[in-house]
Amino acid sequence: MDLKQLNAFIAIADLKSFSAATSKTGLSQPTLSRLLKQLETDMGVELIDRYHRPLHLTEAGAFFYDKISTILTEIDTVTSMTQRLSAPSAALNIGFVPSVLYGLLPEVIAKLKQSHPDIEVNLKDISSYQQIHALKSGDIDIGFGRFAHQDPWIQQILLRHERYLVALPKAHPLADSDEQRLIDLANNRLILYHQTHLPISTTAIPIKSSNDQPSFEPVTEPLLHLFAQYGISPFMTTTVSDLQVALGLVAAGEGITLVPASLKTVRTEQIVYRRLLHENATSPIYLHTLKDFIHPKIPDLLSAIYQVYERRGITYRKQSFTSQG
Repeated sequence: MDLKQLNAFIAIADLKSFSAATSKTGLSQPTLSRLLKQLETDMGVELIDRYHRPLHLTEAGAFFYDKISTILTEIDTVTSMTQRLSAPSAALNIGFVPSVLYGLLPEVIAKLKQSHPDIEVNLKDISSYQQIHALKSGDIDIGFGRFAHQDPWIQQILLRHERYLVALPKAHPLADSDEQRLIDLANNRLILYHQTHLPISTTAIPIKSSNDQPSFEPVTEPLLHLFAQYGISPFMTTTVSDLQVALGLVAAGEGITLVPASLKTVRTEQIVYRRLLHENATSPIYLHTLKDFIHPKIPDLLSAIYQVYERRGITYRKQSFTSQG
């Protein structure tokens, strides 16, 4: 068993076709067939049922695929990290979620460049979930996200909590109230926009079944989770692709949403932003990077973040990343 055989198997299993796998791997169809056959012979197990179209994994093949794909991902990650340890990039590649860009990130980057004029920074708009893969592949060196991640390759620190505000159309009946309660918002259409969901939560909301008996399902969508913590389920929801689309629908009078306070200057001609009374109605900001490779410029970035926080009077607890290699 070798990597060529394993990669050939993964390509065939992913695409369910020898011909499609040839395009992905650059290998000829006879070569792919030979590598797969060698793997099956070495293991003494049939992995792919060749008598169906598209191709199907056997029961043993499905088990092997699930386990070996994880191992191959780890091999790719280790290879990428080894290459970066040998020759670190001069540039600092930073991933961020769009909501962070409306906050202090531009000020932080300006401070970083002011203190280190020779530093090269590349910013990449990428969701919290996708940042984990991007860190492992080397596409980014560090990421600003809104969600905690449990991944053996990743370490993260909590920078701060940012309060949620309610975004309401200007003509909304509640627009004149400076502070809002979630219970008062429940009869509105809530617009959901998060691409990343929370880990499986113990908080649940009742879902009516066909026999009208409520069953309880875990709530992983962040805004619904916040409502569910108070035993509230919004009257109606609409899910959109991103935060900008959500605010566009609010501006059009199609519903309400909750956004981090840093977005309170967006579309103010059509939208008003109101404070929530609930103290736990916050959106965290995390900074995450690899455990075993810390880009040499990351301490400078952290220093710039804390200098901006001090200038703005933001309470924080100074932290640092620790190499665990």
